[in-house]
Amino acid sequence: MPTCRAFALTLAVAFAAAPAHAQMGPPGPPTVGVIAATKRPVTESSEFAGRIQAAHRVDVAARVTAFIAERLFTEGGEVAQGDLLFRLDRGTFEAELAAREAAVAQTTALLRNATITLNRARALIGSGAGRVSSVDDAAAQQASLTAQLQAAEAQAQAARINLDYTEIRAAIAGKVGRASLSAGNVVTPASGTLVAIVSQDPMYVTFPVSVRAALELRNRYADRGGFTAVQIRLRLPDGRMYSQTGKLDYADPSVAANTDSLTLRATIPNPIRIGAKPGEPGNRDLLDGAFVTVFVEGIQPIQTLAIPRVAVLSDQQGNFVYIVDAEKKIQTRRVTLGQSTPSLAAIASGLQDGDTVVVDGLQRIRPGAVVNPVPFGAPPAPAPAAAPKG
Repeated sequence: MPTCRAFALTLAVAFAAAPAHAQMGPPGPPTVGVIAATKRPVTESSEFAGRIQAAHRVDVAARVTAFIAERLFTEGGEVAQGDLLFRLDRGTFEAELAAREAAVAQTTALLRNATITLNRARALIGSGAGRVSSVDDAAAQQASLTAQLQAAEAQAQAARINLDYTEIRAAIAGKVGRASLSAGNVVTPASGTLVAIVSQDPMYVTFPVSVRAALELRNRYADRGGFTAVQIRLRLPDGRMYSQTGKLDYADPSVAANTDSLTLRATIPNPIRIGAKPGEPGNRDLLDGAFVTVFVEGIQPIQTLAIPRVAVLSDQQGNFVYIVDAEKKIQTRRVTLGQSTPSLAAIASGLQDGDTVVVDGLQRIRPGAVVNPVPFGAPPAPAPAAAPKG
């Protein structure tokens, strides 16, 4: 009996609820979020593929033949300009310098004696006891020894330079690569690169631009300062936007025949990352040879008709948006985009200032449909209060 009573109660509830559903009216028009197309400040931006390049690169090589006595740097670390990288064996060069300096001292003594002899011969000519030939011989000897002294001093200078070459120092500040030879090996000027140094701060970023794009950039910024009217932003290989901005400083004077493009170059700072140590690997964000995405951006934003990028749809005919007319019906408008940003789409043609553009609820509408437009981003309307029970 309890089971029968429960079943009867369930049927009663079902039949009582049925009239309530039957009394609900048809659903209203779909609600869509809209925004008015207005003029906004938009930062013009063009995107290109680029590569990081060290501003300076030096291939360190030996300039004399000697054994490597010491290697005084850490591979992959950073060095300052003038730091000692290799010390070569100095014994032979020190002995050579000593011999050349001794030759200078010997020739100096002989020249001093020749000068005394010349002065004596000239004095005897004045007293009538000398001969002209003696003066001539003394003068010739003095001139010969003067030339010998100059040669000896030049040889001593060359020996001193060769001795200095036994200390191989960094010509620039930067990171050093791997050494091609270790201590104990003989090096000569023909041994090639012992180690490479690449500068770190600032860095170059080079990127090819089609001739058409280059002309568009030139025409767009020519009356606003040219190179000085734009700045360079980078997206790193891991997807992060680089915090520093750069400046264009060079454009190739010739077009590459195989790609019909020009190469532009910008200089951008590459400081040590916050918290990183000066000598450790990976302490800077920009690496020589790395690929990056380059954004050429205008420094001063321009006022242009713009809408949120998400409102722009595309099909085989191009870009279009949905707008709401005065009768709250959906219409399709074909649009032409100008210089846009990731969040804003600049409209070159197709919309008028004040047009109501659908931003949210695009999947629920079709051309000609009646909608309930509400401002995009507005809080939802409160649900109607329940009717009191009779």
